[in-house]
Amino acid sequence: MSKSPLRVEDHGAVRVITVDRPEKLNALNSATLDALHLAFDDAAATDAVRVIVLTGAGPKAFVAGADISEMAELRPVEGRDFALRGQAMMRRVETLPKPVIAMINGFALGGGLELAMCCHLRIA
Repeated sequence: MSKSPLRVEDHGAVRVITVDRPEKLNALNSATLDALHLAFDDAAATDAVRVIVLTGAGPKAFVAGADISEMAELRPVEGRDFALRGQAMMRRVETLPKPVIAMINGFALGGGLELAMCCHLRIA
C-alpha cells in the first residue's frame, strides 16, 4: 500500500491539510491532485469543519509546482488532462463555501503559487 500524499488533521473546527511529499518539495502529481480534490470535498461536507488550512510538509516548500518527473512521461493529451485536473481541483478550493488559508512555509512555485492564490487567505 502506498503512502498517502496528504496528512489531514482536525484541531477543533480547523482542518489542516498538509501536502506530504517533502522529498519532492511537495510537488503536485496526479495522486496528490486527486487526494486534494477529495480532501476539500470532504472538508466542505463536514459540518464540524469551519475553516481549512493548507500547508506543505518539510522545511523547504509549500508546494513547488507540478511534479515534472511525472509530467515528462505524459503524451500531449495526457498532459492536457493533467492540467485540467489541476484546474478543477483549484477551482474547487476557490469556490469552497468555507475559508481556506494557505500557510505558505517555503517555495510556492508554478502550480504551487496557483494553489496558494486560489485559497481565500495567504500567510507566508
